[in-house]
Amino acid sequence: MEKIPLTKPGYDKMNAELKHLKSVERPAIIRAIAEAREHGDLSENAEYHSAKEKQSFIEGRVKELEAVISLADVIDLTRLSGTIKFGAVVTLVDEETDEEKTYQIVGEYEANIEAGLLNIKSPIARALIGKDEGDSVEVKTPGGVRSYEILTIKYG
Repeated sequence: MEKIPLTKPGYDKMNAELKHLKSVERPAIIRAIAEAREHGDLSENAEYHSAKEKQSFIEGRVKELEAVISLADVIDLTRLSGTIKFGAVVTLVDEETDEEKTYQIVGEYEANIEAGLLNIKSPIARALIGKDEGDSVEVKTPGGVRSYEILTIKYG
């Protein structure tokens, strides 16, 4: 199995979610299923079916988190520097609109574009890897080709 790169905050967040699911959500859904069973006929019991569906989601998420955590390769960002690579916090300026954006390049399990966490496999991240401050990059997006200038690169 291939290791999954994660930042320390991403790893900690996944561990916290896993702990919450196991210690809070799982016992709560077990109680909800038990209560719904007491209401009688399960074939027409909406609460029971809803609780079972939620239980299925929780168990699936627990398995996914356990798998990712078991394969995690937590990268120490304080030891990194230089050109753009995993973990870099990059500030870009769109060369057409002069709009500045800041992203951190992370693994696919941490990615959240709204939070500025950019999947390393995304077109923008792939275009940025190996580049340095002051470089211009062209990114093929669904809306066409965009040009960005790299303003800053930070680690840790």
